Amino acid sequence: MSRVNPVLLLGGRSEIGLEVVERLVRAGAPTVVLAARRAGELAQERARLETLGAVVETVEFDADDLATHGPLLTDVVARHGALDAVVAFGVLGDQARAETDVEHALAVVHTDFVAQVSVVSHLVNLFRPLRSGRIVVFSSIAGARVRRANYVYGSAKAGLDGFASGLTDALAGSGVRLLLARPGFVIGRMSAGMPPAPLSSTPAQVADAVVAGLAAGRDVVWVPGALRALAAAMAVTPRAVWRRAPR
Repeated sequence: MSRVNPVLLLGGRSEIGLEVVERLVRAGAPTVVLAARRAGELAQERARLETLGAVVETVEFDADDLATHGPLLTDVVARHGALDAVVAFGVLGDQARAETDVEHALAVVHTDFVAQVSVVSHLVNLFRPLRSGRIVVFSSIAGARVRRANYVYGSAKAGLDGFASGLTDALAGSGVRLLLARPGFVIGRMSAGMPPAPLSSTPAQVADAVVAGLAAGRDVVWVPGALRALAAAMAVTPRAVWRRAPR
């Protein structure tokens, strides 16, 4: 019987991340590590997973504090071995503010790209000697072709998408797997107050696609699948038209 990995959720309050973890627990994952700021305040998230039978621990994790990533992840892997690591932290930021506030623009890119590269790189370095472990990375349709309306967030996702795509190829034959999820607009806390875009999905729908992709050994999942065709059309849209595209 194949080993069922413990699960690490980086971004322990993430709606999508918790939906993914819940499904992995239902599939047999025995242990969950929730990593987030103010880890002592994760009682609700912890209880949700313990009700399903998982052993849950919480660890303090600040995505923007890069110096802490290595020691934290080394400790978690030393105690639990190869993991299913779900990297689910991130920010949308304020596009209008980012266009004039350089520090805000840098903060968005730091969280959504630099910090993600850091944790994924540390995880890969820890998993390679074990020849095992799976990592879920969340890109976005926003990174397929960056729009004027949200180019700061979109550029961070475009960078992350390229990094994860190249890393997937580098991991071939290593025993370590990376699944790159490319959802469209997700209706949830992060997008509260924004009108839903065409081909929107819910956190539960994204989680269903991610877990199915993991089970099938896929490298990429689009959520919904029709976004793949939309991305192809976006790539050939003339710039004069594209610059007027809404968020």
